[in-house]
Amino acid sequence: MRLVPATPQGIEEAAAAIRTGQVVAYPTETVYGLGVDPFSQAAVERLFDVKSRERANPVLLIVADDEQLRTVVSHVSPAAAACAEAFWPGPLSMLFPKSERLAASLTAGHDKVCVRRTSCATAAALCRAAGGAITSSSANVSGRAPARSAAEVQLPGIAVCVDGGRLPQRPPSTVFDPDTGAVLREGAITEAQLRASRQKP
Repeated sequence: MRLVPATPQGIEEAAAAIRTGQVVAYPTETVYGLGVDPFSQAAVERLFDVKSRERANPVLLIVADDEQLRTVVSHVSPAAAACAEAFWPGPLSMLFPKSERLAASLTAGHDKVCVRRTSCATAAALCRAAGGAITSSSANVSGRAPARSAAEVQLPGIAVCVDGGRLPQRPPSTVFDPDTGAVLREGAITEAQLRASRQKP
């Protein structure tokens, strides 16, 4: 694993690795994540192998902007758009109808994909440099504690790690289906905040 700084040059090196189907580690709002090209079946399979992750568990994506979001979803409902306006960029991961272009194993057979517009400047820069959405599965073996520093990213098969320093302890993102109103995981954004945003005219 090559360690690079969170500079434009380091981010471009990591983005180049993503574009060639490799796995990279990078800082997010909460913990270090693993990024691959979500449109590449081989890259997504490599991600599962690196994490020793069950194929039945879908993988979350991050995007830098609305244009990148539109490439990975088939539809944005008014409810989803309202939540995005209220909470994005930020720690809200939402379920959307998926684009058929995504790698099949990414969503574990489900018809929705989980996406967050990241508020982490380094992660957003990596999305832009890579040319689109990337995966954001935590940089650890499934079931173990997530990495909060580059030194804690101890996985074989990672090509590049962007060193963003040690990340402060923060709650995870909230996972929410704006079309059904279901909160799958309550995190930094509370269920009450989500309910309030849905009730606004």
